[in-house]
Amino acid sequence: MKRMMFALAGLLALGGAALAAGDDIVGDWQRTDGLSRIRMAPCGDGICGHVTWLKNPNSPAKVGQRVFYGLKPSGAGWAGEAFNPEDGKTYSGKVSLTGSHMTTSGCVFGGLICKSVTWSRLN
Repeated sequence: MKRMMFALAGLLALGGAALAAGDDIVGDWQRTDGLSRIRMAPCGDGICGHVTWLKNPNSPAKVGQRVFYGLKPSGAGWAGEAFNPEDGKTYSGKVSLTGSHMTTSGCVFGGLICKSVTWSRLN
């Protein structure tokens, strides 16, 4: 019984660590080129990112549009899905965080072709 309680405590601690890691990306972010802003927030059992501001209102992206979803801790960052409003396609996505900067990337063909965007924390 003690072993089972110890194992359960360990699993709960790991789950809590995963949720805490996901909180690091929660907040408001602006692309370093200044073209858009997103808000990363919990949704379901992961983290999602929604467009909150656009410099160009005629952009293919729309305010309120979800562009990252299902992000969960994975290795040194997060992994999930990324929607590209420019081509209307969804890609496997990764997010990494370095200080107050976040890099998002979406890949196709098993990671052979990737595009990255860097964001700066606003809050």
